[in-house]
Amino acid sequence: MKRQSRSGKLPLAVQILLPLLLALLCGGVLLLASIRPYEIAKTYLRIGFMDSGSTNPNSGTSGLNIVETDIDTDYTGATSAEGDVAVSAYGSQCAILECKSAGLYVPVYWGGGSELLEKGACQTPASAVIGSTGNSVISAHVNTFFHDLNQLKKGDTVTLYTTYGKFTYEVSEQIQFQSSNDGCLKQTDDDRLTLYTCEMQLLGSSDTRIGVVCKLTQREFYTDDTKGGTP
Repeated sequence: MKRQSRSGKLPLAVQILLPLLLALLCGGVLLLASIRPYEIAKTYLRIGFMDSGSTNPNSGTSGLNIVETDIDTDYTGATSAEGDVAVSAYGSQCAILECKSAGLYVPVYWGGGSELLEKGACQTPASAVIGSTGNSVISAHVNTFFHDLNQLKKGDTVTLYTTYGKFTYEVSEQIQFQSSNDGCLKQTDDDRLTLYTCEMQLLGSSDTRIGVVCKLTQREFYTDDTKGGTP
């Protein structure tokens, strides 16, 4: 019987397949990198170490004055079902959005654009001010702050904290629409909150938007000025 070679040389089949396997592995790494997972990690680090005890203006690269506002999420003072809302300056944080069932805890800024979307979610200025009558519209990037927006289900609770009150919503429906169709984002006669983001794509961007519509279930305007936070 012919003895098998012990020279240590790899069999021919392995020599041919090994470079192919390495190429496939590198391609897979590049594909995963295209969804920019580092941005997700950066986002949660930013939220975890966000200075919630101060009002911190930052001048962006385009000169936008970005303000992180002190918003109390543990207010224990007196509240009322009626009160006055406050319109934030463009670029200022106007709320904190929380949905415990989906693990969302997101700062919300009044305005839009790439600089604000790097800091958190954005409320469309043309939409209803949080706590007032109409449709309040908030959006964020799917690869950062609204990465888990698709986890929201009918019946889930969404809370918006502001300097003047706490507003509770219940998810009533999931929505999907094209970027060219903004019907879901227009004003309404009822009190609602619309959250949306782009549909996740491994490569490139999508024209499809996904989100939820939530109905307002409770208004709690702060009546103790010493505990409501600093506008």
